[in-house]
Order: sequence, then structure tokens, then C-alpha cells
Amino acid sequence: MRSAAVGASLLGVGVLAVLTGVLSLGEVGGVADRVWPVLLFVVMITVVTELASEAGLFTVVASRLTRWGLDRAWVLWLLVVALATTSTVFLSLDTTAVLLTPVVVLLSRQVGLPPLPFALTTVWLANTGSLLLPVSNLTNLLAEGRLDLGSPVDFARLMLGPAVAAVVVPSLVLFLVFRRDLLRRYQPREVAHPDDPVLLAASATVVVLLLPALVSGVAVWIPATVAAVVLTGLFAVRRRSVLRFRLVPWELVLLASGLFLVIEAGHALGLTGLLASVAGTGESTVALLQLSGVGTLGANLVNNLPAYLALEPVAESPLRLAALLIGVNAGALLTPWASLATLLWHARLEALDVSISWTRYALLGLLVVPPTVVTAVLLLSAG
Repeated sequence: MRSAAVGASLLGVGVLAVLTGVLSLGEVGGVADRVWPVLLFVVMITVVTELASEAGLFTVVASRLTRWGLDRAWVLWLLVVALATTSTVFLSLDTTAVLLTPVVVLLSRQVGLPPLPFALTTVWLANTGSLLLPVSNLTNLLAEGRLDLGSPVDFARLMLGPAVAAVVVPSLVLFLVFRRDLLRRYQPREVAHPDDPVLLAASATVVVLLLPALVSGVAVWIPATVAAVVLTGLFAVRRRSVLRFRLVPWELVLLASGLFLVIEAGHALGLTGLLASVAGTGESTVALLQLSGVGTLGANLVNNLPAYLALEPVAESPLRLAALLIGVNAGALLTPWASLATLLWHARLEALDVSISWTRYALLGLLVVPPTVVTAVLLLSAG
């Protein structure tokens, strides 16, 4: 509800900007034309992943990992790293932070392992692992329209080096910090199977077919909408009670809409010139590090989405946009509000009675953000 209140307030500021002439109706229409496919995708992919979770898909996948972990915590953890990365890349960071976190926490408890290393793995990789594809993060979807590279494959080609660094570096830091917890053995246990095998099989099929569709070059909202409609129809027949208004991330839509209008008004008032003096120019390694650093700072001061929107006009080339994405995505690990996914993750942890103070979270973030961002930018520059 806090996000909804903030979003409504921002929309109010946007309306005021129109009434006072700061923004014209034509500019608002231009923002809407750019935003609606992105927000529609966010809504539909959220419905798909929520329904797949209700069908037990993530629980079944995670339970399989305990069998493949060879009774060794570090092997199980590496499998969770792979699952969290895959979930983030194809289904977005919010899916990993919100839906995968409770699964891996409960799984670690069932096999007698401490949950915190697994919980931190999901939230770190939800943020840092969201560089490879447009669908991985809302900021990427916005950048894709400006990059005009032709297809998600071209986007992935540009971001491949940074994306690998943004998964490997945080994983190494996590292993070093929690090595005592991970260099242990565990006793695998059977996990209860979902009640409706038909819904489980259908959800698995839809998700498996959706993944290649999201990188096919078709506008991503189209396959996401088809998948959401199919699963909604199946649940309407077999488990109607699940179909509630909460499936739609309306708070996020409201917040994002308000942010788009406010940042657009800020640019109309001269925000671009101010940020250009801070973010620098050019595509040298130093210039890219400077822009990425400003993006990291902005994400942790306010939030990664407004930080991206504010700095987007000064990231006027593919390399500079990529460096900005590194900063606002992989660098958003220091403050709780740096990304909405982190706030949602922490709420899930509290519900599961797993505690980590924001002070400790920030200190751990200080260990991982500098090497991750710098390594990713160096690989971007070298590529």
C-alpha cells in the first residue's frame, strides 16, 4: 500500500505539471506510447509467475535440486544460483525476489541448512542477474526501445560480459562470506507434491514455451499475454479461488506510471543538463565507470527506476546505456529502497521469520557492489 500511495502522489504531481504547462498533453501521450507495452508485460508476466507458483512449479523444481545436490550444501547452493539466475533472466527480478525466496528458505530449513545464504542469493542475483535480456528488468525494457538493436539476442550480445560478471562476482562473495555454512552436508527429505498434477503440468508447459518466445524478437507483451490468458483460463476451470485481484501488480503499475510523469516533468525543467554535468560524456573506460557509478549512487539514494529514467537522456549510445544499466541494476544492493524487488524480498523474509538487519544488508552490499560494477563495466568496455 505504501507503493500505491507514493504512486498516487506522483501521478498527482504529474497532473499538476500538465495543468501548469510544464508538460504538454502531447508529451504525456508520448510517455504513454512508450510505457504501455512495458507495463502490460509486467502485469502479464506477474500473473503467469504467480499462477505457476500457485500450481507448485517452483516448489517442485526446488525439491528436485535437493536430490541433485549430492547431500552437499555447496552443490545445492550452486543449483540455487543457477535457478535464481534463470528465473531472473527470463521471468524478471521480481519473480526471483518474491516467489523463489520463500521456496529456497523453506527448502533450506527442510534439509537442516541455515536459510540466510540462500535468501541473500535470491535477492542479490535478482538484482545483479537482471542484465542479460530486456525482460529481466523494467529498466532493460525501457533501454531496449532506445537501443534499437533489433532483437533480444542483440541486447544479450551487448550485455553478455557484464551479465556474466554480475552473476559470478556476487556468487563468489556469497560463498566466501558463508563458506562455513555451505561446506556442510545435508540430509535430503521428501517434499509434498502439489495437489493438482494437471495444473502443475500445464503451468510447466506454458512456462517452458514462454521462455524462447520472450527472446524470439516478438514484442514481449504478446507471448506474456497469451501465457497469462491460458493459465487464467485453466485456473478458472480447476481452481477459481486463486484468481483474485492481488494477482495484478497494480501498486507497481501505479508507482511506475507516476515516476514516468514526474521524471519527464523534471527533464522539461532542466534535469538533463544538471545530470549531464555529473554523469560525464564519452565512451572511454573512465567515462563508462563514471556513468555507472552515478547510476549506482542514484539507485541507492532514490530507487533504480527513477535513477534510470533521470539519467537515460545522458546515456546517448549503446555503450553508455549499458553502463547505466550496470549501475542501476547490479549496483542496487546497498539500501533497502534501491529496488522494489529488495523491499518485497524483505517482506517475504519477515513473514518466514528470517531476520537480517538493514545495517548488515548494507555492509554486505559494500563488499559486493564495487567489484561487481567495476568488473562488469571493464568487460563492457573491453568487448
